[in-house]
Amino acid sequence: MTKDLNALATALYVKIDDHLIAFPELAPPRPCTGIKPALSDAELVTLAMLSALLGFTSERHWLRYARAHLTGMFPYLPGQSGYNKRLRAAITLVLHLIQILALDTSLWSDDVWVADSTPVECGRSRQTALRSDLAGWAEYGCCASHSRFFWGLRLHLLCTLGGLPVAFALTGAKADERTTLLGMLEADPGLAAAHPGQTIIADMQYYGRDFEHALASAGLRLLRKPRKGESPRPGTQLFKPLRQTIESINQTLKTQLDLERHGGRTSAGIIIRVITRVLALTTVIWHNDKTGQPVKRSLISYDH
Repeated sequence: MTKDLNALATALYVKIDDHLIAFPELAPPRPCTGIKPALSDAELVTLAMLSALLGFTSERHWLRYARAHLTGMFPYLPGQSGYNKRLRAAITLVLHLIQILALDTSLWSDDVWVADSTPVECGRSRQTALRSDLAGWAEYGCCASHSRFFWGLRLHLLCTLGGLPVAFALTGAKADERTTLLGMLEADPGLAAAHPGQTIIADMQYYGRDFEHALASAGLRLLRKPRKGESPRPGTQLFKPLRQTIESINQTLKTQLDLERHGGRTSAGIIIRVITRVLALTTVIWHNDKTGQPVKRSLISYDH
């Protein structure tokens, strides 16, 4: 690995290890008796973050690469089955760590958020849609910004303008984006309370009197482009450049972190693969912020 990637992995490992020492209850549950795992939880999560950052979509291929190149950092590596089981058991820990890292950045105090959703395709055949374990959660949907239909899920993101994930949710492709955004805010009541007067910039699908009233009740201000037939709304001239910012955040996840090449086949499998990519993005922003890099969302030093 490059020196920059080594530094990133080491910083994340130390951060996780220190946090688990302070809050041991966050560690995935395991039997009271038995052999202590040779791979610690901090090493496990760091290893998973590196796999997303380096573009591996197969756990088997990733462990083969790690055995060939990363034994200096990870002296013990489990088999593919053991790695799979332990990583899925660590979903709650990974979700918690994403928030811990985000809180530890200067971007967390930004007074503007952007809201959007992006497709997470899960299959391309009718047989897959009928037989997949994801059927019933994954569904057919339309991506209007790219004029395509897909079968799968949607990743809903609430980010700062610098791309730092503030909140996110994974839903079916047809889930209402307004309802999902309100659900994300309700799931973490302290989020809006800690950012009074926050501005949320969103696309035209985030509309509705009741929706805007709910945001206003939470102390949030919505800016969006007017829909056809609506009177002009304040800040309309800002949306063209900001739309590119929103799209670029999605593209970081989709092209550099291979969001749609996740390889998940079950609910737990796709959840951990998606949130691992969100963790990778958050970790890079956190590390760039701590090391004083000018572009916080740049993955150039780490994705090779």
